[in-house]
Amino acid sequence: MIDVLVADDERPALDELVHLLRQDDRVDTIHATTSGPEALRMLTERPVAIAFLDIHMPQVGGLELARALRSLAVPPAVVFVTADDAHAVDAFDLRAVDYLLKPVRVERLRRAVDRALELTGAAPADADDEVLPVTVGQSVRFVRRADVRWVQAQGDYSRLHLADGSGHLVRVPISELEQRWTDAGWVRVHRSYLVHATAVTEMRLTGAEPTVSVGAVALPVSRRLVATVREALVGGGAR
Repeated sequence: MIDVLVADDERPALDELVHLLRQDDRVDTIHATTSGPEALRMLTERPVAIAFLDIHMPQVGGLELARALRSLAVPPAVVFVTADDAHAVDAFDLRAVDYLLKPVRVERLRRAVDRALELTGAAPADADDEVLPVTVGQSVRFVRRADVRWVQAQGDYSRLHLADGSGHLVRVPISELEQRWTDAGWVRVHRSYLVHATAVTEMRLTGAEPTVSVGAVALPVSRRLVATVREALVGGGAR
């Protein structure tokens, strides 16, 4: 059983979210407020597992609240609940575990609680796992780096290919992901492809068309990168 806080300056939206959370048998006490400053005071005095924050509130909005919560000894997981999808990148920067668009469906809310509990209960190594916001239809989903197997460049964007076979576009160039993810076991195999070393199931680095395979998918390897790829995958680079 967990305690949560809900902050939304619109009373109907606040009451609806409280109503939905009461349907989740994992949720015990729900602290609710229509005021950003009051939410901050409550969270300082009463630790909770998850804080559901509306982004647009007078005086102190959800983004400002999330920044302030990072200074707490044990900050709660943050889930943003908003009618505005324009702040997903800001939410990502603040390490929010999810980003829900109004009106919130009970199934979607339950998945947000699942994700929050999974991340807050993770081992220390997982706590540093990067998450990226991706748009799925009319909602924003957060994808963990640990769930990505390989990445394909698409101009100034990158397509993340997940273990479940799905692919999601993010507004981050592959060169930036390479810089950020190299220390986590990622290898650039081609100007258009980045792959996690442990996801590689087969490699063919000789011949005219060198490749590495991730399951049934064969990715080309640039000839100039063959030696680097071989060292990363065979010479102890995989983690």
